Amino acid sequence: MLLAVIAGCEIGFWVLLAAGLLARYPLRLRRTGAALLLCVPLVDLVLLAATAIDLRGGATAGTAHGLAAAYLGYSVAFGHSMTRWADERFAHRFAGGPPPTRAPKYGAARVRHEWREFGKAALATAIACALLLAMIALVGDADRTRALDAWLGRLGFVLAIWFLWPVTTTLWPPRPRDGAARDSAGRARPE
Repeated sequence: MLLAVIAGCEIGFWVLLAAGLLARYPLRLRRTGAALLLCVPLVDLVLLAATAIDLRGGATAGTAHGLAAAYLGYSVAFGHSMTRWADERFAHRFAGGPPPTRAPKYGAARVRHEWREFGKAALATAIACALLLAMIALVGDADRTRALDAWLGRLGFVLAIWFLWPVTTTLWPPRPRDGAARDSAGRARPE
């Protein structure tokens, strides 16, 4: 059942985001759009409540409970930037906004971008691990929470792999292939 709630929350996230942006830009209902966008984090609360209710009801923690913690951690850490990413594109497409910003491709700006993204991943992992530890404490039975212990290691492994990307980008920052001069954001400068 919890897997269905996780899937429903993921769908709900995107439905609320799309509805908020559609109301905000093409329909020009700014307040309605803002209200719908403010409801996006409520999806996380629904998942958190469903997970807690399931565990308090005597369920043995399994893969779905660990997945719920990971989903919540990543949703909290990356949710705002995902919303901003979608908002920039909708504003450009439907409201004559400026072109969306893109991640820098080269140099120090690219390195900063990679470390910023890693910082979000570290925050997501910290939140997910805190939720896992809270679930373990909530249940209070090591036999019923073994699966959650395994998730702590999985999340650490994912973060360790993610760490390789900003490190390699720092040591070997990407450079333009055509030799064109670039500004600090990695865009080609006119000569």
